[in-house]
Amino acid sequence: MSAASSSSSTGPVYVTRQAHFNAAHRLHNPAKSAKWNRETFGPCNNPKWHGHNYVIEITVAGETDPDTGYVIDLGDLKTVLEDRVLKHVDHRNLNEEVRWLRGVIPSAENLAIAFWRRLESHLPVGRLHRVRLFETPRNFVDYYGPAGNAGAT
Repeated sequence: MSAASSSSSTGPVYVTRQAHFNAAHRLHNPAKSAKWNRETFGPCNNPKWHGHNYVIEITVAGETDPDTGYVIDLGDLKTVLEDRVLKHVDHRNLNEEVRWLRGVIPSAENLAIAFWRRLESHLPVGRLHRVRLFETPRNFVDYYGPAGNAGAT
């Protein structure tokens, strides 16, 4: 079997790139009272901020290219992730320093959605399947885009 025929229409393959960044934030809804914010967000509402060592995983789905065997070149995926997300959020205050997060309560859920929006149309090939964001080793969210989990694994 030739290399080209070994990758013939076998269905989508899911390729994931993992990266990390460090950032500070405060969970706070300015439309609500200080009491509501303290009761709802607890220590995450600290007016002096708090930080996380985030881990982000970006999964791209697609068919393998018969010439390379790739769904997407991982170097290209790394570049898109760094240019569109990481260089903006790493070692930043997410509430104050990231223009495209202004007005967003920077929960892990909202961050995953914002990251999806930054990445989706900038992939050179394939389709964005999932953004997974770990806020801690035990707490993480998955976002499968506006269409929901259709086809999610």
